[in-house]
Formats: sequence, structure tokens, C-alpha cells
Amino acid sequence: MAPRRALLAALVPGAAFAQAPAAPGFPERPVRIVVPFAAGTSSDLQARLAGARMAERLGQPVLVENRAGAGGTLGADAVAKARPDGHTLLLGSNGPLVNNPVLQPRLPYDAAADFAPVALLSRSPLTLTVRADSPHRDLAGLLAAARARPGELTIGSSGQGSATHFLIEQLMAAAGIRLAHVPYRGSSVSVPDLIAGNLPLVMAELSTVLPTWRGGLTRILATTGPRRSALVPDAPTLIESGFPGLTGASWAALVAPAGTPQEAVATLAAAARAALEDSAYAARQAELGAELAEAAERGPAGLAAFLDNERARTRVTAERAGIRAE
Repeated sequence: MAPRRALLAALVPGAAFAQAPAAPGFPERPVRIVVPFAAGTSSDLQARLAGARMAERLGQPVLVENRAGAGGTLGADAVAKARPDGHTLLLGSNGPLVNNPVLQPRLPYDAAADFAPVALLSRSPLTLTVRADSPHRDLAGLLAAARARPGELTIGSSGQGSATHFLIEQLMAAAGIRLAHVPYRGSSVSVPDLIAGNLPLVMAELSTVLPTWRGGLTRILATTGPRRSALVPDAPTLIESGFPGLTGASWAALVAPAGTPQEAVATLAAAARAALEDSAYAARQAELGAELAEAAERGPAGLAAFLDNERARTRVTAERAGIRAE
């Protein structure tokens, strides 16, 4: 199906959102990265980290604009409707680019048709975490308890249809257990509730859990990356724990409005790649528990393939588990 903006441009000659030619001196003014979540969130931090390095390569300031609301939909829609001249980008993540399109059939934008992939930046592994004084000492013990008491153990996620929710559903299916899912409005809310003793278990981003783990308040039973995190080397992965292929993460990517000139996309992708190759940027990502995108994913084609795979996998999980939007 052709992108919506292309159809409208054909119907309305001279429409503002028709493809704009790339200026020889692109970018000719500051580039704006729209973050569809509030300031201080992991997406906001990723945009600011990447934007600062990209500005050095582009020769123009890279500004971050927070436009939160509707689980990332408002900001994503704003970028989908922005002038496609390369000066507006979306810091895309699981919600607005994959989960919301799978769960919500009436989004105001088409995630597959209305955006031009630029680059995947990073992945932040998730963790299965309990309080430090929990009786569940390891993943095997937790799974045994869950099998003995189906549906009694509660687990917090960062929201209905979030990356953490999907990992919970995938783990339950793979392990043959049933946990009582409690959706929160972000891991920054579920983790404090865990520490307060209001629930026994959370699936949360490593970056959110790290300070509590370092402070001796929580214990990480497992991580969800393809390999152990260097920051918590004693925590096994789900793969090591007997679940081949079971991985998941919160990720950050850059996309532009569909119709953005290929030359502009290539310039932006090169700037993003330069940021990923910067040693200071890589070190800061490592401190946050994030993993840089693989080399093949650091450009438009790699990101496009990544998004296709994520949507297909998410759709299978949503249909099997009956996940619906709130």
C-alpha cells in the first residue's frame, strides 16, 4: 500500500507534505528529534545522547522536542505529518513503531508506510527482578513457585502492550506458567512498588533496575539479552536458563517522514553511524546498560529489516496471548 502522504499529494497538488527536494547543503538549519515521551525517560536520554554527537557531523544543532501522549502516538503522528525534508526525525521505540501498530488498528499513522528508516541506535535489555529479600533466589526457584501456584504470583510491567509485557507473555508461554500481570505506567513506577513490597516480581529495563541493584535493594534473576550484561555478569540470560531464542529489549531508532529525500536520509544515517562509533558515546551507553546496534542495523536497510522482524514477532505474541490495547 502506498504511503498515505503520497496518495494525498497526488490528490492535492502542491500539498505541503509532498516530497521535498534535498538541498545541496543539507542540513541547512537545525535538525529536530521528536521524542514521543516525557523528558527524563530512556527515549529522551537516547535522543539527547545521539543528537549531541550527530550535530558535530551535521554541522547544525540537533534539538530534542518532547511531545508525549497516548503511548507515543502523538509524537509519532506529528513526525509522520511533518515536512519530509530531513529536518525532522522521530526517536522511535517499541511502542510507536511496533507495539501500538499491532495492537491498535485505528492509529492516525501507518508505522510501515509513513516513516523512512534511518538507523537503529541501541537496545536496552530487560530484567526479571525481585526484591533483595525475596524467597525466590533464582529463576528456577521462581518458575517452580509459579507452577505450584498458577496465577497467584503477580508481576509488574511498564504497561499494557509494552516491551516488558510482551516478554512476560513470551516467558509464560515458553515456561508453561501463569503469572498475574499488573501493568504500570512505566518501570519508574513498577520498580518502586517492588521495593515497597507491593508486588513480588517485575519485568523492567536494566537501566531502571541498575541503581536499585547496585544499592542492594533488588536481585536480578535473569536478563533478556542474547548474552550476559557486563554490568550484572552474575545474572544469567533467559537463553542460558533453558529458553533458546527468548530475548527482548527496549530499543531506540531514528526514522524520518516518508518521502524524505534519499540523500538526506543517507546524510542522517552517516551522522548516526558516526555517533555509534564514538568511544565516549559507546562508553555512556555501556554505563546505562544499553547495547549498541549491530553494524548491519546502523543504516536504513538494516533498520527496515529489524522493524519487519519485530512487527512479525510481536503480532504472533499478541495473537497467541490475546493482548489488546488498554
